Amino acid sequence: MPTPGSRFRAALKTEQPLQIAGAINAYSALLAQRTGFRALYLSGAGVANHSYGVPDVGLTELEDVLIDVHRITKRVPLPLLVDIDTGWDDPLTAVREMAAAGAAAVHLEDQVPAKKCGHLPGKHLVSTSEMIERVRAAVSGKPYPDFVVMARTDAAANEGVPAAIARAQAYIAAGADMIFAEALHTLDDYRAFTAAVKAPVLANLTEFGQTPYFTLAEMHSTGVAMVLYPLSASRAAAAASLEVYAAIRQNGTQQSVVGKMQTRADLYTTLGYTPPKEK
Repeated sequence: MPTPGSRFRAALKTEQPLQIAGAINAYSALLAQRTGFRALYLSGAGVANHSYGVPDVGLTELEDVLIDVHRITKRVPLPLLVDIDTGWDDPLTAVREMAAAGAAAVHLEDQVPAKKCGHLPGKHLVSTSEMIERVRAAVSGKPYPDFVVMARTDAAANEGVPAAIARAQAYIAAGADMIFAEALHTLDDYRAFTAAVKAPVLANLTEFGQTPYFTLAEMHSTGVAMVLYPLSASRAAAAASLEVYAAIRQNGTQQSVVGKMQTRADLYTTLGYTPPKEK
């Protein structure tokens, strides 16, 4: 019987590069599924910002993320990659808990525990040897071989691309299945990564960050295996929500913005729900 991890690996073989859609809750996961995505992502920033209303600076814990993982995987069968930050000082337990909650894959990073968003300045990294211990602990927590442990390196911003590649190679040697190359600037940076790292590489195309909005064709040309859009839909939804709130507050009615809203019928289509007919 397929596992979540094997479904993630199968999606990676089916679509190259694999587009991974960020989903902050079960309903956004349903919308991503409806539009044809084959894999989902739960961002640590998404949990912090949208579930708890705080910045992504290491304030949320394992239990906070698990709540959203359970909700998404219970409702949507697509394989889910989960951001587990630095592993909360216990990567082995984090991996076991994520897998038990239905996640297909996790990524953990080489920042210090008081981490920052990967596209912000002022990041501080642990040593390569300390991150290797994190990776080994995470790998030892895998409940089955196909579960994916991805190692993220933020070293390109602080130490340069060659140093980031060296770290990535060390993380693969320590047992990581895949690499998350954070905050690269050019297509040549990605080409250098994929040429040197003998494992699938993920590119994070988050908005308002350090990486340009490369197209899927451009990413394909670099040999990148996965392209991530971690918060695109949730950022758009937040902007639209603010516009609607402001219109209602200012105008005393929602009439001017009803055309921007999802209809009740479309909601039911997404939910797969057929309301009872009136007698």
